[in-house]
Order: sequence, then structure tokens, then C-alpha cells
Amino acid sequence: MSLKKPDFTHILLKWHKAENDRKMPWKGEKNPYRIWLSEVILQQTRVDQGWAYYEKFLEAFPTVRDLAHAPEQKVFKLWEGLGYYNRCRNLIATAKKIDAEYNGEFPSTYEEILALKGIGPYTAAAIASFAFRLPHAVVDGNVTRVLSRYYGDFTPIDSTAGKKLYAHLADALLDREQADLYNQAIMDFGATVCLPRNPLCTDCVQRNGCQAQQKDLTTQLPVKEKSIRKKHRWFYYFLIETTDDKVYIRQRGAKDIWAGLYEFMLHETDEPLYFDKGDVPKSAVVRQLFGRQSLTVKYISRVYRQELSHQTIQGQFITVRLRGKTPAFEGYRLVGREQLTDYPFPKFINGWLQDPTPAQTLF
Repeated sequence: MSLKKPDFTHILLKWHKAENDRKMPWKGEKNPYRIWLSEVILQQTRVDQGWAYYEKFLEAFPTVRDLAHAPEQKVFKLWEGLGYYNRCRNLIATAKKIDAEYNGEFPSTYEEILALKGIGPYTAAAIASFAFRLPHAVVDGNVTRVLSRYYGDFTPIDSTAGKKLYAHLADALLDREQADLYNQAIMDFGATVCLPRNPLCTDCVQRNGCQAQQKDLTTQLPVKEKSIRKKHRWFYYFLIETTDDKVYIRQRGAKDIWAGLYEFMLHETDEPLYFDKGDVPKSAVVRQLFGRQSLTVKYISRVYRQELSHQTIQGQFITVRLRGKTPAFEGYRLVGREQLTDYPFPKFINGWLQDPTPAQTLF
């Protein structure tokens, strides 16, 4: 395979300098903390959504040391709505490590950066090249798409062989004297020209060397090996009100989605349940949760749904009013309803809490 490095690299850098005006607040940034923050936020997040979060985080935590010393609940609250909360947990853990072991200074070698929690080869290469101008090529979805099409290669980009191949190609094409400019250029090129759907092939500056363009393979490349099988889960949340207008919440554990976030009392099933308002107090589910506690069912919400990368979550919210003495439920705390905004909840729950028309019905 001829790498065509002089043509591809020279044309790409020329395009980047002359025509690319993609504006983003982290572009051209040399501060490794800010680069890292932007990269973590943008993992599995659209740029237009991540932009506002990036600015909010920098305002709240201007330095890595500020982030390391922030209350975790505050960090999770700012992250609320971005999803993939393991990114946030890794963000906190890495900030604490940098504060404790590097005196608050971001490490400056690729190997040290790669060793930090939550940082893989792509993010390490981005930080190393953008902040320290080290010759490490970034390889993300935009880059693999560009390279697969340019070389007309059908090696699946998510296979072990594909990952090795595209890492090798990316490194071979890298301008080692301008690694930061080159990496930004190829990512922007994939994001604005060599698009996943409807790429701008007619006006593409690389069209004369692009095998996909010459052989009409653009719609077939890149190839992915794996297809995701989604798990379906049904979450039935009980918003339990006490006689003094407080509700029960708990923090989710570490071995499932939304770890560290808060939720109401949960009953999970593999199949949907069909609640009738009048029958809820006598149902097996309610008796399992509340025993013989006297209660009134106020509302049963419509069905809510959230798509995650490997799971589909569906469910409903049942508002229950307890009568008599306020019980203690293990693992739960009582808070006033006005305090709920102080706690970070998953998007699924916030979708109900913040829905101006929650379509609550009495079944």
C-alpha cells in the first residue's frame, strides 16, 4: 500500500490553513487541562451539546486543582444531561491524581498521560500533540473514516486488525514537525468534508487521490464489524411522598448505569408491567416494596424512554402518598421536593421531573 504521504499531508495542511474556519472554543488551545476537559466532554457527545458544558466546567473549575477539590455532587450536577457518567467519574479520579501526584501540573509525556484513568490512545495523542507538540497521531472516528475511504480499505475499523492498520496509517501520514496542526486538520476534515453521510466529494481537495471516490466506494466505507445488541430494561420509579411533603431518594451503586447519581425507589423488570391505579396498592410489586404501609396512589405517568449505547430504558413514574408514620427505607434519605434540584439525576428521571407536560394520568 502506497501511503502517498507527501500529497495527502501537504494538501490537508494547505486546506486547513486556507479554507477551514470551524470555530470551537478549545481549538488552538495549549492548556493541557482544557484540552483534556474538552476531549472527555466530547466523547460520545455532539460538539453543539458539549460546547455549553465545556464553558460551564471551566467557569466552575478553572484549573485541574479546582476540579480535584470540588465536591463530587457538584461535579456530577454540572455533568447532568451529558450521559455516560463513567466519564465524569474518571474525570474526578484523574483530577485528584494529578493534584496529588503531579502537584496540580498536567503530565507532559504521552506515556504519563496515557496512564491516567479514562484516557485512551486517542485522548493521550490529542493532549500530547496539542499541548506539547509531541508527534503522536490522533485516531478517532473522523480519522478512520477519512483513511478508510482515501485508501479504499475494507478492513473493519472496529476490529483488532483495523485498529492497528489505521493507527499505522495515521502515524505514517503525520507531519511530525506540526503534529498539532495536522491532527486538528484531519479531524476537522472528517467532521466537515468527509462526512459519514453525504460527504462533500465533488469539492473535496483529496478527491484525486481518494480510492473511494475513484472506485465509487464512498457509501460502502468505512466498514464496521460489530453490531450492537441492545438490552431492554423496564424501570418503575415510585416517588414516595410523606405527610410532611418529603420524598425518598438514594444514590445508585457503582456496578450499573448512572452510578453515583440519584433516583427514587425503583422496581426493575425485563418486561413491561401494566398498572391500574385502583389495583396498585394491592399489587405484588407494591407489597414487596412497602409491606403493609398505608398509601394512596396519586398519579401514574406515561411511559418514558431513553436510548443508551447498549441499552434501552423504558418505564413509568408512580407517585405515592404515604399515610401514617413515616417509615425508614434502607439506603434511602428523605429530602424536601424543593431540594431535588440540588441532586444529580439521570436524564431518564430528569425527563419526567422537568417535563412541562408530563402527561400524568390516573389509570
